[in-house]
Amino acid sequence: MKALVSKLPSVGTTIFTVMTQLAEQHRAVNLSQGFPNFDPPAGLIDLVDKCLAGRHHQYAPMPGSVALRAAIAGKLKDMYGVTVDPGTDITVTSGATEAIFDAIQAVVRRGDEVIVFDPCYDSYEPSITLAGGKAVHLPLLLPDFTIDWDRFAASLNERTRLVIVNSPHNPSGALLDAADFDRIAELLRPYDCYLLSDEVYEHVVFDGARHSTVLAQRELAARSFAVFSFGKTYHATGWKLGYCVAPAALSAELRRVHQYVTFSSTTPLQQALAEYLVAHPEHHRELPAFYQERRDYFAALLEPTKFRALPAPGTYFQLADYSAISELPDVEFARWLTIEHGVATIPVSVFYERPPDVKLVRFCFAKENATLDAAARRLRAL
Repeated sequence: MKALVSKLPSVGTTIFTVMTQLAEQHRAVNLSQGFPNFDPPAGLIDLVDKCLAGRHHQYAPMPGSVALRAAIAGKLKDMYGVTVDPGTDITVTSGATEAIFDAIQAVVRRGDEVIVFDPCYDSYEPSITLAGGKAVHLPLLLPDFTIDWDRFAASLNERTRLVIVNSPHNPSGALLDAADFDRIAELLRPYDCYLLSDEVYEHVVFDGARHSTVLAQRELAARSFAVFSFGKTYHATGWKLGYCVAPAALSAELRRVHQYVTFSSTTPLQQALAEYLVAHPEHHRELPAFYQERRDYFAALLEPTKFRALPAPGTYFQLADYSAISELPDVEFARWLTIEHGVATIPVSVFYERPPDVKLVRFCFAKENATLDAAARRLRAL
C-alpha cells in the first residue's frame, strides 16, 4: 500500500490549539484563543435546560429548526431592514466555520481562484484547497487594515470564483462600511463570481458605529453568502451554532453540502435559541456596550506596559505592538511571553501568507476583569 499523500500537506495543528495547550502547560493567563470565560445569559441556560427536559432530542430539519430560522429572519429585519425568506434563504450550521466550509465547497471548483484579504482567518485557505481552488492572498493596508482597492481590482479575472471578506475583522477589528460594499459591488459587476461575507462579530462594534452587512447591499446580496455566529453573540462558542444567509439558489447549493457534513445541528440548542432570540433582543442590542467596556478596561490596563495598543473598532480582540519589548519574531515572542511571563497570546503573522515586517500580537479581552487584571500584572513586569 502506498504512503498516504495528505490533501492538506501544509496544514498542522492550528495556532489557537497550540497556544492554548502551551498556556495550560505553563499555567499562563490565556488571552490567546478567542472565547469568553464568562457564561451565556442565565435565561438562555434556563431555556436549554427546559428544552433538554422536553421532547427535543431527534434530528432538527436539515436547514435548521423552523422556529429558529423565523427568529433569525425577524432579527435581520429588525437590525438591518433586510427581508429574507426563512424557508429558502437561511441555513443553520454547526458553527460559522461549517457555514464557511459549506459555502466554499458549494461554489468553488478545481482551478478557480478565491481572493482572501490578509490577515485572514485560518479556515479559509484549507477549505479552498479541499475544493480544488487556489487562494489569492491580498494584504490589507497598514496601519488601518483597509482594502487596497487598486490591487483588488487588478487581481480580479475570469478565474475569480469567490471573494471572502470579514467584518468586523479578525484579528484587527477593522470594519467595512456601506461605501466599502458599494465599491466591492462595482468591482465585481463584470465578473461571474460570488462573495462570502464573514460577519460573526456583527454585534461587537464600538464607538457608536453600526455593523454594515452585505445583505443590505442589494446588488451584492444577490451573489453573496453571509455567515453569522450564535456562539460569538451568546458567549457560547462551545455550542458550535451558526447560520448562513444567501439567496434561494445559493442556499440550495450550500445545503447540498451541509446535509453531508452535519445534516443538522443540535436540536435542543436550536429550540432554546429560537425562544431567547425572540424574547430577549436586548441581549444582542446591548452587546456593543458590553464589549466596549471590556475593550476600554483592557486598553487602560495596557497603558502602563511597554505594549502599544492599536485602535480596535470591533471584535473582542486587541492588537498590540511589542517592538519596545523584544526583537523576536512574533511566533517566538508569543511562546516566550507564555512560557517565561505567563500570558498567552496569538502572533499575527499566522494570519498571513507573507507577513509584513511588524511586531504584533493579538490579545482576546472577552474575559472577566479578574482574568484581565491577572494578565496585566504580568505584562507590567516586562
